[in-house]
Amino acid sequence: MQNPVTVEVTRGSLVESRHRGLGVVVDGEGKTLFSFGDAEAGVFPRSSCKAMQALPLIESGAADAYGFGAKELAFSCASHSGEDAHVAMAASMLAKAGKSVDDMECGAHWASEQASLIHQARTIEYPTALHNNCSGKHSGFVCTCVHSGTQLKGYVDYDHPLQKEIRDVMGSLTGAVLAEDNCGIDGCSIPTYAVPLKGLAHGFAKMLTGTGLSNERAKASRRLMDACMAEPFYVAGTGRACTKLMELAPGKIFAKTGAEGVFVAALPDQGIAMAVKCEDGTTRAAEAMIFALIARYFEKGGETQEKLMAMANRTMNNWNGLTVGEVRVTDALFA
Repeated sequence: MQNPVTVEVTRGSLVESRHRGLGVVVDGEGKTLFSFGDAEAGVFPRSSCKAMQALPLIESGAADAYGFGAKELAFSCASHSGEDAHVAMAASMLAKAGKSVDDMECGAHWASEQASLIHQARTIEYPTALHNNCSGKHSGFVCTCVHSGTQLKGYVDYDHPLQKEIRDVMGSLTGAVLAEDNCGIDGCSIPTYAVPLKGLAHGFAKMLTGTGLSNERAKASRRLMDACMAEPFYVAGTGRACTKLMELAPGKIFAKTGAEGVFVAALPDQGIAMAVKCEDGTTRAAEAMIFALIARYFEKGGETQEKLMAMANRTMNNWNGLTVGEVRVTDALFA
């Protein structure tokens, strides 16, 4: 099955680039409400599934033991920009478990937010794991292991008890069998598993609605999603798509991006979740797709829908401020 062209990028009056994609919207029961492309195709969720990976932090009792509130829980689901507040939050979470940056196994890189990057380059010799965009998730992993009395060293490995638990959680939510044959290594060194795109969306619909989940997991799931919606800066950062979406309609949109053109979202008022994948892995196309897909489920002609569509269809300016083209979604998202 060939996935449709979902996003076009123009220059002048011509289409310069085209992106193909797949996407699906489901409810808590797993009913498909809308789809385009091969929604059953296996995709690596990458960072889009961090809220699933953060469930053991709550279910183990670690979050409550260390007094974590909405900011810490949102940060445990984050792919952040490495801004000062993000770095400080990672250090704070680790300190509450009596640990430090030396206990993290995610690797180090500079901030992705330009002002923060320039500031870091001027003030520190090199970045640490605290600056890694996954340091929130890894801080949560460390805290979970310490509170549970689980061996900390090697917590990123496939056979580590924490990763086994996460594998069970994700398998239960997505309905996919997760094993070595559909496993890869993510950017932060933990296992990542290819799952059907529809299964990924259904997992978030279950987390949102509690359908088919134990009472404990349903509460933990909503607690994480509510925390992200309450503290969107700690999920991503200044100017980032996840943060902008959740700030646009507070409490009405949960959103999380992943590398290689994956994006998920859930809408509490509608009781639905969705997932998209840009076939060629381009972030600009994944963002345009999720903006437009979310817009389908808000009041037609309403302020929120109009703002979402303005984000989906945007002009491109060059460094002199001249308009040179646009990014626009196609009719495939409105069939």
